[in-house]
Amino acid sequence: MNTSKPFNRVVIAGGGTAGWMMAALMSKLLGKQLDIKLVESEEIGTVGVGEATIPALHTFHNLLGINEAEFMAATNATFKLGINFEGWKDIGQDYFHSFGTTGNDHWSAGFQHFWLKGQREGLARTYTDYNPETVAAFANRFAHVPRSALNYAYHLDASRYAKFLRAMSEAHGVQRIEGKIAQVLKHGPEAGAARDGDIAALQMQDGSRIDGDLFIDCTGFRSMLLGEALGVAYEDWSYWLPCDRAVAVQTASVREAWPYTRSIAHRFGWQWRIPLQHRVGNGLVYSSKELADADAPDVLRANVEGELLTQPRLIKFLPGQREKVWHRNCIAVGLASGFVEPLESTSIHLIQRSAIRLMQTFPSGGIQQADVDEFNAQSKRELEHIRDFIVLHYHVNERTDSALWKHVREMDLLPSLRHRIDLFRETGRVFRPSDELFAENSWVQVMMGQGITPARYHPVADLMGTPELTQFLGDIHSRVSRIVAGLPGHQAYVEQLCAPYRQASVSQLAAVPQGA
Repeated sequence: MNTSKPFNRVVIAGGGTAGWMMAALMSKLLGKQLDIKLVESEEIGTVGVGEATIPALHTFHNLLGINEAEFMAATNATFKLGINFEGWKDIGQDYFHSFGTTGNDHWSAGFQHFWLKGQREGLARTYTDYNPETVAAFANRFAHVPRSALNYAYHLDASRYAKFLRAMSEAHGVQRIEGKIAQVLKHGPEAGAARDGDIAALQMQDGSRIDGDLFIDCTGFRSMLLGEALGVAYEDWSYWLPCDRAVAVQTASVREAWPYTRSIAHRFGWQWRIPLQHRVGNGLVYSSKELADADAPDVLRANVEGELLTQPRLIKFLPGQREKVWHRNCIAVGLASGFVEPLESTSIHLIQRSAIRLMQTFPSGGIQQADVDEFNAQSKRELEHIRDFIVLHYHVNERTDSALWKHVREMDLLPSLRHRIDLFRETGRVFRPSDELFAENSWVQVMMGQGITPARYHPVADLMGTPELTQFLGDIHSRVSRIVAGLPGHQAYVEQLCAPYRQASVSQLAAVPQGA
């Protein structure tokens, strides 16, 4: 494919987090050169439960020039230092997956090798005692520390975040069109061989027509453009990820917001608790083979704290990905492109990566097949890496309370994940391509947290005698303790940070119509 006609009319089908993230970045960078329209309907709800993020969101916000305190005030955000996995290895056994690094690495070997030697000699504390994010999380403390001593992300109100980005997008020229899409129209042979079969326009229910050159499919799981209109098939991953339902509800806060996500395993799946400034987001992710949809809301109600602010909302999904996310003149973003599940808070990150990738390859002079192929290859590789990391949490478990946990423990693994597990179990090593999302310390924390203890450590650790290793580990622990001891309480810090922007954010969001 190589169309010579310039592409300057962009139509984004669907709003929510995906649509407005795309609109915000595209209009910020190319708003003066493009005609950008976003179509959404106030009558169609968005999934809007992706309320936990990962540190990579800082990159997106830096590109947009977002003021952190203003953003947090507008979205009632809190800080997130990691995820506490409760009962994932087995009932009553928890572990923490933090952001940032643990201990000090050597160029030849990660910190886990020195810690493993220290454990065998009775010199080492718990692995997490050498990680400032974990210690700060459980102390319920946070602050911006010089030299990036704490690596963090956010918990946020997804609906408010979409409104926040909408205001930015419209300020850069994005035109929002209210209405429902009735039909996706395609070019015929009269448009020429290069465009025959491309999307031509969106036919709206009110009879209007929205023409475009490039279409961004943000229509959620339905994928009206890429999936339905262009017929791009969906690859099913439910064998490795059997959870296919979620039910979500919001509750009133009954305690101070803690700076981490809680992921609580149940016999039929797991539950999230995400504390915002003004409420708590709760959700139950489960397998429909283990729990009936009719019973799921009651199970969730029985496992939350505080008054219910909303009624439980059921979300059905199929884990997997589109075989292509860019086909012809359409790119699927967010849930329209694929979905793993929210276990490691990667949904917003994948939207961000798609937005940045499109800006790097934008087809202003016409679509180049080489760009399409590279876009698809990178997107596929990225999602498969995340898939493997999430499957790891399920597979390495010792739970015996349901068929779900037995299945994921005994299932045949994809070779890519089997190799990672075997390598760590036998050698304590984690080798990963530099462009992968989850760093070495993430893999180490989850594998050890799920119960994998390496058979050996790197010989470089033996270069340290007992006195040297004792001092090495002690110095790291002392540094972590000093950092955390100097931090204020998390909630107090958030309130102080957001206070100057509180009234402004209320006024700004009030100007954005409901249903945006």
